[in-house]
Amino acid sequence: MDPARLDGLVPDHLGPRTRRIVLRDLAVPIDIGFHDFEVGNPQRVSVTVEVWLDEASFAAVDEVAAAWDYDFLRSEILLLVEGRRYNLQETLAREIYTLVAARAGVKGLRVATSKPDVYPDCAEVGVELSSF
Repeated sequence: MDPARLDGLVPDHLGPRTRRIVLRDLAVPIDIGFHDFEVGNPQRVSVTVEVWLDEASFAAVDEVAAAWDYDFLRSEILLLVEGRRYNLQETLAREIYTLVAARAGVKGLRVATSKPDVYPDCAEVGVELSSF
């Protein structure tokens, strides 16, 4: 049985205008920060990456070969921080941003990092880089 097709039935104004892949709140233990209580004490950092793709890079068929490889988001971020020390979230966010921006098909990008355990009176403190 062939899958249902909507070609020609969806009005042009309802066609997708953007295509986005999201990795939300990846919890990564990182030695980060410049305060005495942070240095040498890995802490939880939350990483969110949103990637807007061009149409050709967003799978139009249900086949692995057609998909943009978003598994690399998680695995490459983990490799990036492994055994590394950061003073600033800004540096971490910029390195993740550069890593993803270099991938084929990326039209827009947002990278956010936050440290949820630094201050007892707020949910998190973080930084964000975006292409828009």
